[in-house]
Amino acid sequence: MENCRVYIETYGCTSNQADSDIMRGIIKRRFILSDDSEKSDIVVINSCGVVEHTERKILRRIDELKKKGKKVVLAGCLPRIADANGADSIVTPDNLELIGDVIGALIDGKRLNLDRRKKIDKSELRCIKERLKENKIAIVSISDGCLGSCAYCATRFARGRLFSFKPENIVEEVKEAVSQGFKEIQLTSQDTAAYGFDGRSYNLADLLNEISKIEGEFRVRVGMMNPNNAIEILDELVDAFKSEKIFKFIHIPVQSGDNGVIERMNRNYTVEEFIEIVSAFRREFDDITLSTDIIVGFPGETDEEFTESCRLIEKVKPDIVNITRFSPRKGTPASKMKDMPDRIKKERSRILTELAMKIGEENNKNHTGKEYRVLVTKRGKKDTFLSRTDSYRPVILKGVEPGKFYHVRIVDFTFNYLRGKVVEK
Repeated sequence: MENCRVYIETYGCTSNQADSDIMRGIIKRRFILSDDSEKSDIVVINSCGVVEHTERKILRRIDELKKKGKKVVLAGCLPRIADANGADSIVTPDNLELIGDVIGALIDGKRLNLDRRKKIDKSELRCIKERLKENKIAIVSISDGCLGSCAYCATRFARGRLFSFKPENIVEEVKEAVSQGFKEIQLTSQDTAAYGFDGRSYNLADLLNEISKIEGEFRVRVGMMNPNNAIEILDELVDAFKSEKIFKFIHIPVQSGDNGVIERMNRNYTVEEFIEIVSAFRREFDDITLSTDIIVGFPGETDEEFTESCRLIEKVKPDIVNITRFSPRKGTPASKMKDMPDRIKKERSRILTELAMKIGEENNKNHTGKEYRVLVTKRGKKDTFLSRTDSYRPVILKGVEPGKFYHVRIVDFTFNYLRGKVVEK
């Protein structure tokens, strides 16, 4: 059993990546943690089920591994969203602390499908995390589940209702990560703005204020915040972001520029509230990176409703627009609505992508010639390194070292990143 080699393959969001850190730590206690699926006996696939395309990709990957003689454990969200009979065993997100037992049983020829509905405070598992050391980024989960009932979302079937982790444990995990040399702390959840909204006496702003008190040079990136929850604590949030340790980066998914579509999505906010949140941050900070999400081709979306999404993007000018073509997920209310042809979704995605790229270029052009202090977080391609400004803008550099701060001048740009040159200070 001790000689069994296990590899973890992770798909999807940063919450999944944080779950993989926990599973790596547990696996390492009993088995050999491999960095190559080809040289492994068992492959754990930590899956995502947000869209059908990803589901098909993962199911094909399971078949591929099985044909190579590998045993496959399917973890993550997909087992609660789709048929996962191709895997040898299953472990869902709120049972991941038992991954060692699942692997042990599989070695003994037994199939375990661990799908018990329970809530675990994953912050209590922080000490066993095995983080990848290839960069200076540590992912820290602050909660699991959400309070939403979005008409298109199947992730809530897998993750369940909101369960906020203890703030003191989260603070300790950040301290440990900083002491281990990690410089960028990514706070993750299905909705970070909902943190503490499950009847707790604290919220996201309180957590950020406590994290900001931690000694050391590091930066915090706050993960996705749904508008309906962010607006409830807007003033407190803006104040918390004033800390130099918090990246001036907000990911606020609007999903559509039309209130009728948002209502059919059951998202519980308006376009005007989204704009109010963005405006509040921009009033306070000279430079802030805005990321948002748009779903194109939601059932019933008319040409005019799609045009409203384009108009919103033109008005707000986000730096990042994550565009997704609507994909019906089994069991969701939207799956019962009349879907539209893929050709329409594809064309709308193309139009919005071109618009987002044009705005991204315009935004980044404004930074040419300016100087910033940046934090280098990881290696890039072809001897380059990725660094971040205080507003989390990506700056590509050469000849630097991950984990260090540099003064740079912006010398070039594309729609999605800046190029910099180190200057002496």
